[in-house]
Amino acid sequence: MPELPEVETTRRGILPYSEGQRVRSVIVRDPRLRWPVRSDLATVLTGQRIMQVRRRAKYLILSCTDGDPLIHLGMSGSLRVLRSAVTPAKHDHIDLIFESGDRLRYNDPRRFGSFQWFASGEEIAPLSHLGPEPLSEEFTGAHLYEASRGRRVAVKSFVMDGTIVVGVGNIYANEALYLAGIRPDRPAGRVSAQRYDRLAREIRAVLGRAIERGGTTLRDFVGGDGQPGYFAQELFVYGRGGELCRGCSQTLREKVIGQRATVYCIACQR
Repeated sequence: MPELPEVETTRRGILPYSEGQRVRSVIVRDPRLRWPVRSDLATVLTGQRIMQVRRRAKYLILSCTDGDPLIHLGMSGSLRVLRSAVTPAKHDHIDLIFESGDRLRYNDPRRFGSFQWFASGEEIAPLSHLGPEPLSEEFTGAHLYEASRGRRVAVKSFVMDGTIVVGVGNIYANEALYLAGIRPDRPAGRVSAQRYDRLAREIRAVLGRAIERGGTTLRDFVGGDGQPGYFAQELFVYGRGGELCRGCSQTLREKVIGQRATVYCIACQR
């Protein structure tokens, strides 16, 4: 599933070809996404100018003159830029064709993503209850500490809760907790303020590195497959259950927390 760094990499990839462009026409081939594409999407989007290409959590927002197309890539979605008409493949569901002649193509084999429209002044409901961005000034160890008081949920599930902080997916939660030395199954309410300060720093660091790697390993968004380069650096724990810890040579353990595979070191994390 595309996580925050991959979505941010997608934003950066499509931005030069989309921002400032006017939508000449819209083609919806299959409206059956997670939420059905509204039947008048082509009508409301045609003629709109994309003023800004933004990201909030794992959503992409193409801020237009009179509203906001809100795109979620789901589990298998992608966006790519085409410089000319290319015969659509089976899962190429939506095209935005710009006056420049470029087109932005949305592909989603599993159709778990979404492509919604919110008019200016209308509340963007999917964004209304989200926590702070992990790379923003609002995200601090103090924020995590205060929100965790009295919480018995595992700290890994806690930091993956989008109402607490957005975009800390499974890969990055595993890695940040390892680097902060915190066991992922420790109750969130039993983590100290000092340790939350370190966890917040490691979350910012691991996401920042992943975004940088996405930028340097970016596949071609122009005529390519639209897929960003995933976190390519050597991972400390994610996906390494049963292997040796890179810090102490203990065997890494694996368990399920919140229905997600979780790997940790019993010596380096407590």
